[in-house]
Amino acid sequence: MSHRVYLDHNASTPVHPEVVAEMLPYFDERFGNPSSVHGFGREAREGLDTARERIARFLGTRPEEIVFTSGGTESDNLGVKGLAWAKGSGHLIASRVEHHAVLRACQWLETQGFEVTYVAVDGHGAVDPDDVRRAIRPDTLAISIMHANSEVGTIQPVRAIGAIARERNIPFHVDAVQTFGKVAFDVSACGIDMLSFSGHKIYGPKGVAGFWVRKGTRLQSLQHGGDHERRRRAGTENVAGIVGFGKAVELRSRELKAEGERLTALRDRLWEGVRARVPDVRLNGHPTERLPGTANFSYRGVESESIVLGLDLKGIGVSAGSACTAGSVEPSYVLVAMGLPIDWAMGAVRSSLGRSTTAEDIDYVIESVEPIVRKLRAAMPVGA
Repeated sequence: MSHRVYLDHNASTPVHPEVVAEMLPYFDERFGNPSSVHGFGREAREGLDTARERIARFLGTRPEEIVFTSGGTESDNLGVKGLAWAKGSGHLIASRVEHHAVLRACQWLETQGFEVTYVAVDGHGAVDPDDVRRAIRPDTLAISIMHANSEVGTIQPVRAIGAIARERNIPFHVDAVQTFGKVAFDVSACGIDMLSFSGHKIYGPKGVAGFWVRKGTRLQSLQHGGDHERRRRAGTENVAGIVGFGKAVELRSRELKAEGERLTALRDRLWEGVRARVPDVRLNGHPTERLPGTANFSYRGVESESIVLGLDLKGIGVSAGSACTAGSVEPSYVLVAMGLPIDWAMGAVRSSLGRSTTAEDIDYVIESVEPIVRKLRAAMPVGA
């Protein structure tokens, strides 16, 4: 295939060559267990310490507050269940558009006697901080609101929500898997107490993620064993993965602003080009308060899977929603929560741009999507 374009960076990213180079020695030369006291173990421990320091520096926090996990899902579960178990009973607040790692953790907690309020979002997919304030009860033990939605890219008003949480002395957990390393923010200024973030969204390896927990926050470990990660996450650390994660964060810290501006320009170029050529198309998500590289469009009356497959034949990789719901024939729960009519929600396609995306790629996608949608609509039964 002459032209291949990957536009699914919200699902995963290619590992940066410098990340791979930094990881390699930890597969053979520095293979020791970081909990061992001998020289081999100390070499591995140095890799962990360097990564922890890099991430803490990026967040403006203390290294000892960083916990390494296996992925964003584990980090989200640690934030939600860890707080709930530490408290024992009570009430939690989340939004209706949270990642399944948060939503299903909350739903499971409901089977254990906890109560959860799921606050609504507006037509852009944004939470109203006043709705969070109104949902607070005397027994509210935690608030969990994502920083940005992976499907539509809408950035939530976490600073305003954090101020409410701080005012009421309620721990505030934020799923920042889609914003960490992409959007600048200050965890302290936003009133955040716990933050989930992941490696493979920012050109690091899969199978490694982070969880920041503010000192003094009561948290129950999800698994029990050794004293790893200051007894907050038992199990021998994925040293090579963590080293690569730390390097990926260091690289992102250098290019975050410039890359964000570049991707925003390309993202807007895609939208302007598509809507100029394709009738009955709409942008999903906030028009400006949105991830730099996320563009979610609905093509009215056309099934998104058909568009995704048509683009795939052209060498273009996009998503019909989040990767975690691929294969579902139901409309996205995020778009349903936003109030999209079914004939629009069923035609949603997400493009998420990244380091490799060029203006030529965007123009190729614009040229490719119009005939695909036109052909699909022409094949629709009369009156459909």
